[in-house]
Amino acid sequence: MDAPVPATDSDESLMLAWAGGTATAFESLYARHRAPLHRFLLRQLRDPALADEMFQDVWQRVIAARASWRPDALFATWLYRIAHNRLNDHWRAAKHRPPAPADADERAARVPDPHTPERILSDFEQRRRLQLAMDELPEEQREVLVLRLERELSLEEIAEITGVGRETVKSRLRYAMDKLRARLAP
Repeated sequence: MDAPVPATDSDESLMLAWAGGTATAFESLYARHRAPLHRFLLRQLRDPALADEMFQDVWQRVIAARASWRPDALFATWLYRIAHNRLNDHWRAAKHRPPAPADADERAARVPDPHTPERILSDFEQRRRLQLAMDELPEEQREVLVLRLERELSLEEIAEITGVGRETVKSRLRYAMDKLRARLAP
């Protein structure tokens, strides 16, 4: 258990303590700089979600640099330098991305969503109908159908497994498929 860190410790001494293994030192640093850094990023980006993402990225970079950090500058200067560089990277990348079309939201709304609750339910109902229809097949027809469709075995492999001839397997498959088509027809 780490000893509590005095609130009067400098950022630099907290950073050095954290680099030395005192987790509470990082908690103090984070608590001191969390709100001001987030406000800075939010004011620059004017997009809460993007500011949150960049905020996390800046702290991840602080964490990654923990072992190599040296008190050559004030911790706050170093922290905001990371944020500044991250913002520059963002703006530079944004210049190379085409802007979203003015009607982007309308276009997105027109794209059909294959995962709507109705479609998922419909798919489930279709699978359920197929399963019920397969359950009604005679055992020998259901067996060859499952081996062929689900296991993707050849007619010869199915014949070897079931102990019947290839033509018998073929016949059972044909009868099974005919019964399924009749049962599942609208």
